Formats: sequence, C-alpha cells, structure tokens
Amino acid sequence: QVKLVESGGGSVQAGGSLRLSCAASGNTYCMAWFRQGLGKEREGVAGIHTAGRHTYYADSVKGRFTISQDNAKKSMYLQMNSLQPEDTAMYYCAADRYRCGTMLPVNFNYWGQGTQVTVSS
Repeated sequence: QVKLVESGGGSVQAGGSLRLSCAASGNTYCMAWFRQGLGKEREGVAGIHTAGRHTYYADSVKGRFTISQDNAKKSMYLQMNSLQPEDTAMYYCAADRYRCGTMLPVNFNYWGQGTQVTVSS
C-alpha cells in the first residue's frame, strides 16, 4: 500500500500561482495529478514517470503547469502559473507502483484525499 498526502491548495486570483505537493509513503513507478471540478469528470492534468522522468501534460495546462519530483523525498510537485478560473477544481495526487498507463483514473491504484484550488476572476 502507498499512502499519498497532498498539500498546497488554496485560493488565488486569476494570473496567480500555486505549488501543490504530494508525499508518498512508498516507492512508485508513475505519479500524476488529476483534477475534478464541480459536476465534471476527473481529468488527468500532468504525469511523470518516476524513474525516467518522462512527463505528460494535458493540452489545457501546457506552458503553465510544471510537474516535478524528488525521489529522495518520495515527493511530487505541480507548479501552477497563470492560473485561470477554469483551473478551479479539487486536485488529486495519484500513483501506480508498476506502470505508467494512459492518463485515466482507472490506471492508478493509489489516491490522495485531494486539495482544493480556487481561482477567482
């Protein structure tokens, strides 16, 4: 079992920045950030292969969000710049211990409790 704990959410005005953190209790192979807005499906935002450092970004966040990791700390981060109201959502850290599949929730076995990001116009 891997426990994931997110932190760093909050409220900002449009154009602002936030940095999310996710601490894992064990080793992982793939980690990702998902988000879910009110009445919307959970969508993949960014992912990272913890060994090869290959990254994935959803088109909606490319150029604004940066995913990174610190393997020594078993932690993953999401730097979010130029935030917009449409980025408002609950953000979840997700992980899988054995593979990096497509960015769908079904491909991740471990989830954090979520951290709220609210962007006001």
